[in-house]
Formats: sequence, structure tokens, C-alpha cells
Amino acid sequence: MRRLESLSNTIFGVAMTLLAYDLPKTGAFDAMPDWSDLFRVYAGRLSALVLSFIIAGVFWISHHRRLARQPEGGRGLVMLNLFFLLSIILLPVTNGLYANYRLSSAVAVLYGLHLTAIAGLNAWLWALVPQCRPHEFAGAIFPVLVFIPGTVVALIAPQYAQVLWFLAFGGLLVSRFLAKKPAAGE
Repeated sequence: MRRLESLSNTIFGVAMTLLAYDLPKTGAFDAMPDWSDLFRVYAGRLSALVLSFIIAGVFWISHHRRLARQPEGGRGLVMLNLFFLLSIILLPVTNGLYANYRLSSAVAVLYGLHLTAIAGLNAWLWALVPQCRPHEFAGAIFPVLVFIPGTVVALIAPQYAQVLWFLAFGGLLVSRFLAKKPAAGE
């Protein structure tokens, strides 16, 4: 599992770096851009990049916490982790589509399905952790419960889906809120 952890650090690092790869486009302007031109061209792309970067970061933290709780694993668990990492590798692809065509219902739904798949694989992996604490699993399942309705919203009104998807970061708060705090004398 330590080798898997090293591999995952590389995959998350590359995927998170590639999120910004297509952001600055030369030749996007006919003349020198002013502030409104920059906002018009880059606001949507930048918000998609921030959303995807934070999502990747949250899942990277969750992945490391999960691997720390699971020092050993068989072939099936390693394969499931590799599928999870594959879903992370694909994040720059769907993010690039979403950044450029976020008002397209088809693209927004594809992006939402991808986010749901990442969250679902993460929750499944947490379910396989021996003696997984309820608050840890609640924190892992919360993003799934946010991404599914967000994807339905993307089908109907793609411009509002991103607002719901940002709520998935509440999984960390849910986990912390449900965690039992030790008494003052402990």
C-alpha cells in the first residue's frame, strides 16, 4: 500500500497540474485585452479549474487518510484503488470540456457523472476499510449525495450545477462534525 501511496501522489500531482494546462490561450483576443475581455474569456475556465482543483485536493486528502488506515490490501483492493486513480487522471479531460462548454447540458452532465464516479469509488474504498468509523464513511458518502442532484440540475439548468457541486466539500465538515470529540479530562 505504500507503493500505491507513492503512485497516487504522482497521479494527483500530475492531474492537478494539468488542470491549468489549457487555461491561458494565446490568440484568444483580437487586440490587447482589457479587464472585461479577461473576465469574459477566463472567468468560467478559472472557476472550473478552481472547482476541479479543490475536488482533487479533497479526494487526495481522503485517499491518504484511507491508505493510512489500511496498511495492507489484496489484489482486488489495489485494482479498485487503480480505478479510483484512473478517474483522477481523467479529471483534466472533463474539466477542460466543462471549462469551455459549461453551459452545455451534455458536457455539464458528463462532468457531473465523472465527479459522481470519483466520489462513488472513494466511498466504496472507504466502505472496505476495516473498522471504518461512521463519521469517516459519512464524510466519504456526502459528496456522492451532493454530486447526484448536482448532475440532475446540470441536465436541466447547467449554469447552476456548479453551485451545488461546490457543496460537496462539506463532506469534510460532515466528517468533523460527526466525529466524537474527547471529553476535557481525556
